[in-house]
Amino acid sequence: MYTVAIVGATGAVGAELLRVLESRSFPIKTLVPLASARSVGQSVTFAGREIPVQAAGPESFKGVDFAFFSAGATRSRELAPAALEAGAIVIDNSSAFRTDPTIPLIVPEVNADALGPEHRLVANPNCVAAIMAVACAPIEKIRRITRLVVSTYQSASGAGARAMEDLLVQTRDVLAGKDPIPAVLPHPYAFNLFSHNAAMEENGYNGEENKVVFEMRKIMERPDLRLSVTCVRVPVLRAHSMSLNIECDTDDIAADLPAIREALATAEGVRLVDDAVANHYPMPNEASGADDVLVGRLRADPSNPAALNLFIAGDQLLKGAALNAVQIAELIASRT
Repeated sequence: MYTVAIVGATGAVGAELLRVLESRSFPIKTLVPLASARSVGQSVTFAGREIPVQAAGPESFKGVDFAFFSAGATRSRELAPAALEAGAIVIDNSSAFRTDPTIPLIVPEVNADALGPEHRLVANPNCVAAIMAVACAPIEKIRRITRLVVSTYQSASGAGARAMEDLLVQTRDVLAGKDPIPAVLPHPYAFNLFSHNAAMEENGYNGEENKVVFEMRKIMERPDLRLSVTCVRVPVLRAHSMSLNIECDTDDIAADLPAIREALATAEGVRLVDDAVANHYPMPNEASGADDVLVGRLRADPSNPAALNLFIAGDQLLKGAALNAVQIAELIASRT
């Protein structure tokens, strides 16, 4: 049994971490919910008990075995060293450590072997990269992927609980005949879509797009993998969807489609949703609340004999964040 701390316990991902830890029966002896000072006085519900939230600080980690961080990169950089010094294993959901070559970036279904016994700080990937990697890994086992062209349709949950609430408020306003006034993201969100709000960088791509490129290469252990990514916010509450054009090392991908379909149908963490008769393919409303990544619209690219097309959807708060973090903890616990 473990003592488990959650930094950011009152946020959207923190709430999902609590739910996932309980639903998967992670062996917890003591839960330590941590947040900013303004959350002190609140409590979280876990295993039928109300547990008071404590202010997160360097002294918060005494006796903690696992510390989940989901309070942003700044807080992770500030407090993760203290948690490590106290003896905790740190699983960080922010961008703070993902680019560090000495820190593993783990999706358990894809690269569990990259996590060694010496690793006590583990980075949880960007939500897009985690969901995409689960869908791409079974294909990589059939045919080596040489290039990915990706368009994302990203939900409000990726911007946090306040963005989710703002989408609901704006939607009610529009339906009531009012103009939507953005409070969190830079543009009206209800009945609209726009380029992801991450800051634009020198190469003409925004920070989210550049994260996905770097992290997919690291997770897939493919520094040579070519990617072109366009990230878009869409008015969906919590599941991300993606259109993938996947180029492989073959002159006839159509011949490999039956084997690829079978690999996807049997892969851990994947649910094949590919019913052409019913026009039933991955949708964010069905991915919301689901552990699996939904994969479908599998077809050869008629413009490129080496490429196939795929559409996927995955819950940003689960496989894109909390579920993946708990699976990392489960993997570590299973080895001790």
